[in-house]
Amino acid sequence: MLTLPDAPGPIGVFDSGFGGLTILRSIRQAIPDADYIYLGDNARAPYGTRSFDIVYRFTLQAVEYLFSRGCHLVILACNTASAKALRTIQQRDLARLDPDRRVLGVIRPTVEAVGRYSRNGNIGVFGTPGTVASKSYDIEIAKLHPDFHVFSQACPMWVPLVENREANDPGADYFVDKYIRQLFGQCPDIDSLILGCTHYPLLLDKIRRFLPEGVALLSQGEIVAESLVDYLRRHPEIDRKITRGGNATYLTTDDAEHFSSLASVFMDVDVRASRVEL
Repeated sequence: MLTLPDAPGPIGVFDSGFGGLTILRSIRQAIPDADYIYLGDNARAPYGTRSFDIVYRFTLQAVEYLFSRGCHLVILACNTASAKALRTIQQRDLARLDPDRRVLGVIRPTVEAVGRYSRNGNIGVFGTPGTVASKSYDIEIAKLHPDFHVFSQACPMWVPLVENREANDPGADYFVDKYIRQLFGQCPDIDSLILGCTHYPLLLDKIRRFLPEGVALLSQGEIVAESLVDYLRRHPEIDRKITRGGNATYLTTDDAEHFSSLASVFMDVDVRASRVEL
């Protein structure tokens, strides 16, 4: 059985790769004095095309690892992991591991916020094939906004473009324009758009260039950070379990030098990562 340290520790932030760094960056801006551990499972990325069972197993391994490093709160800063693994971990595994620890995702706070943006209830979602296939956004939006209509578009080329540092290249224009046209071909009256993958903010300038005027783009990083601040205010017992030194540790399951180089682009600061095995 996994033995977990009880002393306060950092906030854990997990993603299948680099995209969750956009979430971490916003959270650190909102809560700068907290300590953080970021874990990217780059060796097994991408998660977007993997089965529910595989994503669940990989995500649980990451959560258990972060718990073992002293985290009492873990953020799944990955839409695919939030869609395919979060609920099972919350409902089944936390009771076994430690019922006082918490694992939160990025989909619920994003859905809670979309009602503030939409005027006509037509919501667009860009996501990985896995997130779109899970229909997690459709399900959660139906719960909170039953009158809204959701139109989803899988964007299988966007993550590779970002992770191969081609997001700003002219060649990326084709795939950004292609998926936007396909989404609005489903419904030309979409007025609010969710970027349902944490890699996609690095394509933001290109997305805005091809997007019809007047469409609201939801910034998932800011939304999740705002939600986390509110969560910790409402749950002081979790807030007390967070160490406060303003430090961030970066971990990857792949090559640390490569991760550090690209993570520095995401974070806009120099990153020095270490390699770990799950």
